[in-house]
Amino acid sequence: MANDKETLLSMGFDPARVDWALRATSNRGLQPAMDHILENEGKPIPDPSAAAPTSAGQPMDVDIDDDDEDEDALRRLVETKAGAGATSSAAEVADAKSIKCTECGKVFKNTALANYHAEKSGHDQFEESTEEIKPLTEEEKQQKLNELRDKIAAKRGVKAQQEAVEARANEAIRRKSGKDVNKLKDEMLAKELVKEAELKRREKLEDAKAKAAVKAQIEADKKARAEKAAREKALRDGQPIVDAPASGSTTPVATASSSSGTSGRDFKDTRLQIRMATGGTPYTTTLPSDATLREVAEFVAAQTLSVDVETVNFAQHFPRKTFSRDQFSKTLRELGLTPSAVLIAS
Repeated sequence: MANDKETLLSMGFDPARVDWALRATSNRGLQPAMDHILENEGKPIPDPSAAAPTSAGQPMDVDIDDDDEDEDALRRLVETKAGAGATSSAAEVADAKSIKCTECGKVFKNTALANYHAEKSGHDQFEESTEEIKPLTEEEKQQKLNELRDKIAAKRGVKAQQEAVEARANEAIRRKSGKDVNKLKDEMLAKELVKEAELKRREKLEDAKAKAAVKAQIEADKKARAEKAAREKALRDGQPIVDAPASGSTTPVATASSSSGTSGRDFKDTRLQIRMATGGTPYTTTLPSDATLREVAEFVAAQTLSVDVETVNFAQHFPRKTFSRDQFSKTLRELGLTPSAVLIAS
């Protein structure tokens, strides 16, 4: 037994599995222990203190090679045979050297090996045999060891091939997953770039519109100042300035001044500065050029309680003009107040 254990350990088997194999095969030899190790590879090692049950319907696990228990074992076998109707005598049983499987013809040294064969093959028909099983020679042991090594190597080779196939499959899955993730990232980046480009384009358009609006306002202010300067010059020169709708007879200067007005220009909005006749801070607002003078009155009434929409009057210093109540329904464009004007409210 000690030699079998050392041989198995020298082959690289785990000491705990070697002890389990020798214990499970009742130290029947090297071959049963090696078969047990191969059959139970990967299984958990049971607790040594747990007793292995005897399979029902199988011969009792009696080692007839054990000198101390040989007589008792033989006696139990004789009693078992007698209970089953056997006619063999105790002397005949004593001559039994092995146990034979009547289904396949294999011969086993003791009942433990027969039980092991029954578990593996499912056979349940055994009988005592006088055939003596000789122990293995050193050459046979070496041959068995070589066969075991070859079997282990083949099993490890198959396992290595399976692991290689699984590793390749896992690597393919990992690469595909990585490609999918990278593709998703590229798509998200492309969408972000498109959004940024669209945002920049909108910002440029808004900047261009804002610049155009500022430029137009500057030009309108320049024209308004030029017209104001022309009206003031006409007043200084003593030339009369008459509102074109109020009088049909005008001087050439007045006609030129009227033709250079802004009533016919297409300005969307009109900036107004409204000063109160009683003084105070002027009110500034921007209204659509299509808004009426009454809307201007409503704006002023909303700013101060001293102004009533129905009684307020508006006048203009340059050119000097007073707006009648009939003109409250006209638009700022029609009254020539675009793009900007200063009104006096009273």
